[in-house]
Amino acid sequence: MEQRKFDLNIEKVLEDWEIYHAVREVIANAIDEQLLTGTKDIEIAKDGQDRWRVRDFGRGLRYEHLTQNECDEKLRHPELVIGKFGVGLKDALATFDRHKIPVVIRSKHGDITLGKSAKYGFDDITTLHALISEPSDGNLVGTEVVLERVSDRDIERAKSFFLKFSDDEPLEQTQYGQVLKKGRSGAKIYVNGLRVAEEENFLFSYNITSLTKTMRKALNRERTHVGRTAYTDRVKSILLECKGKEVAGLLVEDLKGFETGQSHDELAWIEVSVHACKLLNAADKVIFVTPNELFVAKDMIDRAARDGYRVVPIPDNVRQKISGLHDLTGEAIRDLAQYRVEWDESFEFCFVSEKDLTRREREVFAKTNEILGLIGGKPKSVKDILISETMRPEAMGYNEAIGLWEPANQRIIVKRDQLRDITLYAGTLLHEVAHAITAAPDVSREFEKGLTSLLGESSARGLS
Repeated sequence: MEQRKFDLNIEKVLEDWEIYHAVREVIANAIDEQLLTGTKDIEIAKDGQDRWRVRDFGRGLRYEHLTQNECDEKLRHPELVIGKFGVGLKDALATFDRHKIPVVIRSKHGDITLGKSAKYGFDDITTLHALISEPSDGNLVGTEVVLERVSDRDIERAKSFFLKFSDDEPLEQTQYGQVLKKGRSGAKIYVNGLRVAEEENFLFSYNITSLTKTMRKALNRERTHVGRTAYTDRVKSILLECKGKEVAGLLVEDLKGFETGQSHDELAWIEVSVHACKLLNAADKVIFVTPNELFVAKDMIDRAARDGYRVVPIPDNVRQKISGLHDLTGEAIRDLAQYRVEWDESFEFCFVSEKDLTRREREVFAKTNEILGLIGGKPKSVKDILISETMRPEAMGYNEAIGLWEPANQRIIVKRDQLRDITLYAGTLLHEVAHAITAAPDVSREFEKGLTSLLGESSARGLS
């Protein structure tokens, strides 16, 4: 059978490529053809003669394709295909030759094998040539690459570069790429389905389908050693485009490890953490609190939990960023301050009449006039003294108040549990009377002076 010789003109041989790197390129070309033509899935199988066959069902390779430096068709569809260099197949063929791997490329346009021959016009220089023969099967659909002496391990290592053959599961699709639930072998960065990097401490794997200029430059012929700086911006963009509850939930759950240094690297990007809070706030009934707030505002947080809110701990720097922000639905993000506002706005007193008090509570409450007598009687500004089961939150804190002066209604309201002891009730009552007399808030000079005056007056009357 007559053969035509086609000089591959390979100037730079990729010496560090192993057999599996070359197989990877063969698989990448097959997948690209599948995607470009919309044909059925590629096949990778071993035949009865222990040869591996990689086949697509596209248009069939022509020898002219071996002339390309860059593939125009692939450059026109950067969001779709894996390859951008038309030299990938030539690199693979050179690597197979270096490792003495027999290879045959079959299509309806012809069969291609490899051989060494003198360079045209330069008989003293021997170069690698593609040997072009008439097609052994003129009706063959697609392209089939037949490889001899390639181990199963090399095939599996080649396949491991591709999202198509991985156990990374898609979680959410965005205009920039996919967020993937990472598989057993850890987090990976894919570009159009081809792995270009691995990450030891990423929460997710990612498949980037919209490339930046930096990424295009970083994707060299070897497709290896792509640094994080090349894809960081795109990974951020993917995460910030996510709107689903699953990704948000996993991100926020990971935030819990921030204080102990156990969170993943994506959470070090503050904008990603804030976006996760926005997503979760829109998707679920949650309240975001810091580890410190879990202690100092335990009563209010317990109340939120009883109200059906899921308590989500977040770092202080994230808490500062989300304060006053709204989620994707326009609702305020519910941190502790926002919950306090909502609680205050929806609050209703649950007043208890004297006849509904217990005998012990009535005995304590009956001492009201006697207690006020120690300071000269009930002030004129106070019309009513009431008992309530429920109380608003403290003016300067996150706990439920035990007493309250309402100047608009000219009434003092005392929480019912203060009636369990005369000392508790008397202290709370006189505290609120001081507010009524001074019209000043807690921790103010005027209030402190007023309260001190009441204490002195009541002590003097008690002693006399």
